[in-house]
Amino acid sequence: MEEKKEPSLEEKVDELLSRGVRDVIVKEDLRKKMLSGEKLRVKYGIDPTGPKIHLGRASTMRKLAKFQELGHQIVLIIGDFTAQVGDASDKEAERPMLEKEKIEENMRDYLEQLSRVFDISQAEVCYNSQWLSKLDFNDICRLADNFSVAEMLDRENFSQRFKMGKRISLREFMYPLMQGYDSVAIQADVEIGGTDQLFNVLAGRTIQKALGQKAQNILTFELLEGTDGRKMSTSWGNVVLISDSPKEMFGKIMSIKDNLIEKYFLLCTDVDTKTLGARLLFPRDAKLDLAEEIVRLYHGQEEARKAREYFLQVFSHREIPTEVPEELALIGERLVDFLTRSGLAKSKSEAKKKIEQKGVSIANQLVEKIDFILEEKHKGKIIKVGKRAFRKIKF
Repeated sequence: MEEKKEPSLEEKVDELLSRGVRDVIVKEDLRKKMLSGEKLRVKYGIDPTGPKIHLGRASTMRKLAKFQELGHQIVLIIGDFTAQVGDASDKEAERPMLEKEKIEENMRDYLEQLSRVFDISQAEVCYNSQWLSKLDFNDICRLADNFSVAEMLDRENFSQRFKMGKRISLREFMYPLMQGYDSVAIQADVEIGGTDQLFNVLAGRTIQKALGQKAQNILTFELLEGTDGRKMSTSWGNVVLISDSPKEMFGKIMSIKDNLIEKYFLLCTDVDTKTLGARLLFPRDAKLDLAEEIVRLYHGQEEARKAREYFLQVFSHREIPTEVPEELALIGERLVDFLTRSGLAKSKSEAKKKIEQKGVSIANQLVEKIDFILEEKHKGKIIKVGKRAFRKIKF
């Protein structure tokens, strides 16, 4: 069998500048620098507004690993200061300020999670409170002087909110200034982000030029939709977390819409989408391969194989898994209360709804009564809720 040829530097650069890419500013300049062997400082910022990182963010951060492979210096900025202010880039309403204590709690495991995406040990890690907290009112006025109110209102989400009469605080106008100043502080050559970050990363170019630095190049990438087809967002609960267990991650990938399979391959894996071909004609099989590949990236080949086998066993063959967690119940307890207390339903009303929709069974017998009571005869029986949740009753 003929050995697969190692891609040339030019092929690797062109792949990086095109795969999943929406904007490149300025493409020829950036390409020329990358082909010349110049070591670039590549900036990526992330605000710890929540404790978990999802595939939508990780799909962009995976590009950092590609830059590392080409010998460039990654500069990761954790926005412990900007997280307090809040980025309004994708928000339809005003984002509340976060307390400092909440931000510290959110970023407790950030570096460990990020290490699953790229080599964190070879990256410069900065916290933007190091410089943003030192700016005085005069500094802020000088930064603000580079932008007009009209430019701010020209942003799509601000424009929509303004037309609808929704409040836009002056604080939200400050965010692009701060993200732009981050580029000055670390002397960024390149900044990457999602397409929703275009205004903010362009602000970096503006502020760098105003303060005497060369303007950074920009790469923005397509945004990833979540399990419900909308943009992946923690606030919508449609996320696949990189810290999800292998089985949970696999199951979530299998629940995405069929029209997103190719995009997930493109943004979340290194699989050459040109080789997918006929596989996409069979969405279920293609999705199985996709789920296994994504689980492999974050949990390893063996866990990916086990997750695939588990999914096929439980969901394709309608079998009960061999390992089911036990849940303590009370004799005479209402099933609705048990489902709520055990986390199988978020509330009593949701528990009732699941029963009404014929989504709950005990020992393969459908539960049809909302006022169903757990009795001693149910000890050791398996409760199934929906397609994925199982519990063994223990008294």
